[in-house]
This record gives sequence, C-alpha cells and structure tokens, in this order.
Amino acid sequence: MRFLPALAAAAAVAVLAPGTAAASPSPARFTTAYGTFTAAAPGATAVTYRPDLVPAGARAHVFGLSAEHTGTTTLLFVTGLRPDRAYGAHAHTQPCGATGDAAGPHFQHVPDPVKPSVDPAYANPRNEIWLDFTTDAIGTGFARSTVDWTFGGRRPKSVVVHETHAHTDPGHAGTAGARLACLTVDF
Repeated sequence: MRFLPALAAAAAVAVLAPGTAAASPSPARFTTAYGTFTAAAPGATAVTYRPDLVPAGARAHVFGLSAEHTGTTTLLFVTGLRPDRAYGAHAHTQPCGATGDAAGPHFQHVPDPVKPSVDPAYANPRNEIWLDFTTDAIGTGFARSTVDWTFGGRRPKSVVVHETHAHTDPGHAGTAGARLACLTVDF
C-alpha cells in the first residue's frame, strides 16, 4: 500500500492540467482516507459488517480531488477482499456506524425528492459517486469515478462497499445489495 500516495499524486496531476490550478476561482480540494476493516466499535473509521465478504484486516484507501474546472475525481483501492468477486461501492451521506444503515443513503449532487432513490434520473454515476470494482486473484481492487460537479455545502462522509455492482434499471437504479463495509471519508 506504500505506492498508493504516489499513485494518488500522479492522478491529481493528471486531473489538473498544467497552469489550470491558478485559474480556478476556488482552490482544489484533495481528500484522502485510509482504513483497515474491523468489527464495529466506537471510533472505528473502517468497519466490516460482513467479514465473510470483507474480512477483518482488509484495507481501503480513498483519494479525492475536487476542483471547479475539472469536477470531482474519486479513486478507491482495496486489498484483502474475496478474490475474483464483483463489489459495488458508493459515496454516502453519513459517516460509518455500528450498522451499514448508519451511513445513510447515497450522496447525490441533485437529490432525488423521492426516497429511497431508485429513479435512474437521479441514481446514476453522473449524479452520484459510483466506485464499483471487481477484485483480482489476490483480492485487490480499484475503481475511479469522475463527475463534472464539485461539492457545495453538502459533502459525502463515507464510502460504503456493497454486495454487487450498482443496478441501472428503473425501480432498482443505484441499488447494489447489502452494505458489506464502510470507510469514513472527510470529503
């Protein structure tokens, strides 16, 4: 995992073209969060709710870069998960807690007035931060989300790992099965 900060810095440079940072009316915001998944406990920032699918000791690292002229790019790296398995992951409105539900719903740039949000007009990878990934033979996975907006006064507070990749069909859009694990992120 030592290579991840360097990789994140390289991704930040790739997102910010030379000379564009000074032209931005507001500064770029860089976010990073790291955790080793454990059982839920007071103060835990990386929690597994299903250790059979996200074992205690598995790790997650989130990097985010948000700037007016480029939008928001979020990277997720995971290690120690079940090998060769599809997972969903999304930014959520609340920090991690004792249960997966504590993280609240998916963060949406334009909130759906209907809850739960399953309308593809709102529950989609352009209005939410979707980080679906499939692990390799040793349980490592990577995902990237790029959206054309930045955060205003509202910000997501966690990334939740879900049971499946996100669905896109009406009535199920954005759903991805059970909440398996959560990493608190100060976006």
